[in-house]
Amino acid sequence: LAVRERVRSLAPEELSGDWAEVRRRLLWAGGLRDLPNARPGQGYTGHAFNDWNHCDLTTMLVQEADNENEGRVDGIAFRNPLGDGIRIASLEEVGPGGSWSTCLMGANKEPPQDVAHVQFRSRIAFKLVWCPGTAADDPEGFTKFMLVDDGGELLASGAPTGALPPLRERMMNFRAVMGSKYAKACEACMLDKDAAGDTA
Repeated sequence: LAVRERVRSLAPEELSGDWAEVRRRLLWAGGLRDLPNARPGQGYTGHAFNDWNHCDLTTMLVQEADNENEGRVDGIAFRNPLGDGIRIASLEEVGPGGSWSTCLMGANKEPPQDVAHVQFRSRIAFKLVWCPGTAADDPEGFTKFMLVDDGGELLASGAPTGALPPLRERMMNFRAVMGSKYAKACEACMLDKDAAGDTA
């Protein structure tokens, strides 16, 4: 998948600089334009990765882009029409179909009951998960993120600087995937750090 290849091509320093630029690199990797001034529903991508929920990067077949929710995903607008925005914001060089930053709500269920899997009948290309820290290296916590694929496998990670999404949003992001395969990369990192602290 072209999107996952782009994610793997990102150098660690590209994901650990100023958040505004890191977010633009995530959009590029996901096949999306940075359109912070467009109208919602008309290609606006300023929400992508900037709150707790819009942290799934979903690619879809062109015939699925106009799918509506029809009440199938709890907590999401009944219709949730996104097709026009997807076509405007998607980068053609990633391939046919389109990309969108979809809601991860419902990802903690098995099988996942989020917008990607239910509305667009697609796997996620990647999910951004903000990780709790340890007292030693990250006393506030949630300053580092993992990018994981649909199976929960780690693709890349970053520790951005600058004006991050609010702490409450980053905390809610992790809570929304707790207990699922998507939290495992963060949990493994926490265990490694705790073990290192015990032997220091």
